[in-house]
Amino acid sequence: MAPDMTQHVVDIPRGPLGIVGMAGCTDFAQKVDAYIAGWRKDRHNDLAGEFEFTGYHRPSYLIDFDCPRFGTGEGKGSLNQSVRGDDIYIIIDCFNYSVTYDMYGMKVPMGPDEHYSDLKRVIGAIGKKARRINVIMPMLYEGRQHKRSRRESLDCSMMLQELYNLGVDNFITFDAHDPRVNNAVPMLSFENFYPTYQFLKAMFKAEPDLDVSKEKLMIISPDEGAMNRCVYYSSVLNVDMGVFYKRRDYSRVVNGRNPIVAHDFLGDSVEGRDLIVVDDMIATGESTLDIAYRLKKRGAGKIFICATFGLFSAGLDAYDQAYKEGYIDHVFTTNLIYQRPELLERPWYCSVDLTKYVALIIDSLNHDGSLSELIEPAGRINNLLAKYRNK
Repeated sequence: MAPDMTQHVVDIPRGPLGIVGMAGCTDFAQKVDAYIAGWRKDRHNDLAGEFEFTGYHRPSYLIDFDCPRFGTGEGKGSLNQSVRGDDIYIIIDCFNYSVTYDMYGMKVPMGPDEHYSDLKRVIGAIGKKARRINVIMPMLYEGRQHKRSRRESLDCSMMLQELYNLGVDNFITFDAHDPRVNNAVPMLSFENFYPTYQFLKAMFKAEPDLDVSKEKLMIISPDEGAMNRCVYYSSVLNVDMGVFYKRRDYSRVVNGRNPIVAHDFLGDSVEGRDLIVVDDMIATGESTLDIAYRLKKRGAGKIFICATFGLFSAGLDAYDQAYKEGYIDHVFTTNLIYQRPELLERPWYCSVDLTKYVALIIDSLNHDGSLSELIEPAGRINNLLAKYRNK
């Protein structure tokens, strides 16, 4: 079904829509494109004679482009069609390591730096010809390097400043590790979305008998940094929340971070309760699994882990073992970044599809429509809870 078009009838699009799916985002961009093309076909038929805009309804809004590389690893961005006057949306996944290129006869996986460089190349190829350039970067490039605690770089802030200077008008991300990084570019339109509604919808589908009551369910924050998103879950579900405090060894650095010494729990008893552990990402998974073990020792029931981005940089074996031993029941992450094929086959894993959500964001922004309902999903969550409880 197409979204409500009332607002779109009033607002003329900023310009003809163009979507660029960077390397590693092709499938995701195609799904987003299909949603928008379907909605606009219905909308165009309903508004024929009242609303006409050149190029408003097309079979596809995807832009044909290339980012070829020379044998040395150097690259360039190249557009294969005109984008003059278009409203361009570039979708990029800086963490898709499945994309490779040839360098001196070797297959080299693309890292975040290479993906980000290609983004700048495409922006450079567009130049000042587009009416507006919007970047959709679900997981922030260098998002974990957002603040300075010693003599070190501020990579995420520098990235945002660079994109602003290149002419980017809107920057869209999801569940930023620290949204305050937007302070580096106060004049850049920076939108940070949370997939809370989509997570709950997927969870209710995977666990149709989940008891959403204060006596049977509890939200767990794995550290103090995840408190805000967990407070939101706790509020909309009207359940209690607990938090773990990470004690770190600040005398040494291992793999770029201070190692965790222990997790201390603050909160009510978890005995007999099902628990939802909420975080922005799963990196190695070491911290999340340690928390699951500790919660089970306290008598917890089922444990569900919700993280917007599932990197699983240390592999899946530890999660396989935790599931086998009954420490975790389900792990939910989104398809906003690359998901390795073997992950999708795991019995404990549930993928949360965000393509329709991204399509709604693009469609609304192209019309300069309000994003309030998309940013604040409390109403949709309440309707979802009512349907789930009635069922």
